[in-house]
Amino acid sequence: MSILLRGAVALLALLSALAPAQADWQPTERINYLIGVAPGGTVDLYARGIKDQLDAQKLVNGQTVVAENKVGAGGVLALQALQQKAGNGHWLGTFHTGAIAGAVTGLIKADVREFPPVAMMVEETSVVAVRADSPLKNAADLVAALKANPASQRIAVAPALGQNTHLAIAKPLKVAGVAIDKLTIAPFRSSGESVTALIGGHVDVVSATAPVVVPQVAAGRLRIIATAARERGIGPLAEVKTWREQGVAADYVSYNGVLLPPGATADQFKFWEAALKRVSQSPDWIAMVEKSGNKAIFRGHEDSMRYMQAEWKSALELATELGLAAK
Repeated sequence: MSILLRGAVALLALLSALAPAQADWQPTERINYLIGVAPGGTVDLYARGIKDQLDAQKLVNGQTVVAENKVGAGGVLALQALQQKAGNGHWLGTFHTGAIAGAVTGLIKADVREFPPVAMMVEETSVVAVRADSPLKNAADLVAALKANPASQRIAVAPALGQNTHLAIAKPLKVAGVAIDKLTIAPFRSSGESVTALIGGHVDVVSATAPVVVPQVAAGRLRIIATAARERGIGPLAEVKTWREQGVAADYVSYNGVLLPPGATADQFKFWEAALKRVSQSPDWIAMVEKSGNKAIFRGHEDSMRYMQAEWKSALELATELGLAAK
């Protein structure tokens, strides 16, 4: 074989080997990361943490990631903006379990199942707390009081009836035999406001995510009587018993994650799954999430889709029993 022919064969082999890699999708322009909530909450915190890790680890093929809070209509404005970018892998959005609850109750006027999650990145713990001087010492006390009189305890949730903090307490109480459609539920605009109302004596119980409650426990104002997680947490939550440990076979876990627009391609999912898995393994990311009182995880696209479908069914059943399902 001549040197020229050998060279041609070698070049052809090299091009064949490179072809699959060249066919894989890579970002070629700015990444736009839409955050469907106002700044300051955990959804915003985690989205910006993901953006920082994508930049710090240089995971976006030399492109810039721009995070923007696009707030309105319970997150619908951000979803509508993503919908207009169908099939464009340069656009990302935020996922939270609360969006499913909002959709089945009609608070969010969109079907979030149309927006495919790439990955779940944070497992978020919801807790039940009372004032430090409350006579309710544990989950059994709360269940007993509510079985005797379902309206006897004013329970604060946020940001509206039928949202994830409401479902996180309704689900175990239902399993425990409480008439959850007769509860006295007080909705607040944010968990910060509901916790303040509890401290001030305006409500008796609060269901909220751990990062909002833990600082008030440390200050001696509140006491956590149950966590809706599957297992005990870490740090300040290590001594808090789950509902299951207290005889109620139920849990309720919320997730934070990342969405792509409808019509995203398999190659786009492949790219973003790989990048977000790298983010999930970063010690800085893990430390930031754990400091907030939650757990850093990674669930890829297929697992996330299965979760979304199962959670939709579960949330719809609970919302229907509470009389809050969208008509």
